[in-house]
Amino acid sequence: MRVFAVHLLIFLALAIVFSGCSGEAGTETNVASDTANASDRKPASKYPPLPEKVAQAEMENLDRTVTKIADRKGKVLLLNLWATWCGFCREEMPILVKMQNDHRDNGFEVLGLNVDDEPIDQVNEFAEEMKLNYPLVWSDESTTRELLKVSKFQGIPQSFIVDREGNLRGVFTGADPKNLKKMEKLVADIVAEGSTL
Repeated sequence: MRVFAVHLLIFLALAIVFSGCSGEAGTETNVASDTANASDRKPASKYPPLPEKVAQAEMENLDRTVTKIADRKGKVLLLNLWATWCGFCREEMPILVKMQNDHRDNGFEVLGLNVDDEPIDQVNEFAEEMKLNYPLVWSDESTTRELLKVSKFQGIPQSFIVDREGNLRGVFTGADPKNLKKMEKLVADIVAEGSTL
């Protein structure tokens, strides 16, 4: 896994250098789909499901237990790719903390997916320093690769919004304040959908 982390670091560094990525260059992707799921009896969602490889991937928690995104079905999720060395990740984390505080009682959860093979002590110290109030897990090479395919962006941070049914509703890359505002609004709107059911 350390070899992957080194390769990912090199790849991300080159991507940032050559793509001109900065805190102001983030984007938001609309992931609505016109395809219908014929196997469901209820009306098909206009949004694509989160890739099954991502939903079913086993990810290690800081306490070394294993979790899956699929185990959180019924919640609105914000999956956030990050690493301790990422300055733009630090910039957006207070907003993620605020969203977790604002919406946790309404079935919302931020899940931080660390893309590096950083030591557990380092991650715990970072989480304490940043006052993170949401779970952190390690994203393995395969899961990270699948998410990068979805976003078509090779840098971090990036966030994926998943609704209660497991459908992908938005992708946000970089730490552009305008896009972070859009992300906050989208999360609030999707959380509110559940309160009207």
